Amino acid sequence: MFVMSSPSGAGKTTLSRRLLADDPQITLSVSATTRPPRAGEVDGRDYFFVSQTRFQAMVHGHELLEYATVFDNRYGTPRAPVEAALAAGRDVLFDIDWQGTQQLQQTDAASDLVRIFILPPNLAELERRLIARNTDHAEVIAARMARACDEIRHWGEYDYVLLNEDVETCLAELKAILLAERLRRRRQLGLADFVRAMLGEAV
Repeated sequence: MFVMSSPSGAGKTTLSRRLLADDPQITLSVSATTRPPRAGEVDGRDYFFVSQTRFQAMVHGHELLEYATVFDNRYGTPRAPVEAALAAGRDVLFDIDWQGTQQLQQTDAASDLVRIFILPPNLAELERRLIARNTDHAEVIAARMARACDEIRHWGEYDYVLLNEDVETCLAELKAILLAERLRRRRQLGLADFVRAMLGEAV
């Protein structure tokens, strides 16, 4: 489970899309949300758009690996698709905040969790990016900036912290982390059998 967190506007979505496009072995975990779709968003691809009632039923039914409330909307990770992807030997990319990451850390699969936090170059650049989106009113941007400061305070809870000054450099660093984590001994399935067979052949 490959988690990327960042304040809104730090470039996490761009990095996620590039990583998914370049690496066929990783799949995106699609979150469920109670917020309405934005222009161009597709149900089941960008999010699973659900009602408050359905979301609450998913919580009570233990259908979510993690969930949180952000700006009066609820977000959560459906359990079944993630478990199916992991069972099929695929890595799963999570685009979630620090609250969700903490909840994943408390699950049975925590040993397979890799946590990465993406920092913006500075707060002024972060605010400029949010304004450039031209999707939020000034008061919403102010709220996002306040939330960004709170999120950044949790950087120390992550395994890796990357500074996104340049997208290409940051993407290369992400790929290096993914490769290194895949090469950890415990993640190389079949390695023990391979070594036993090698030694058996040598005797």
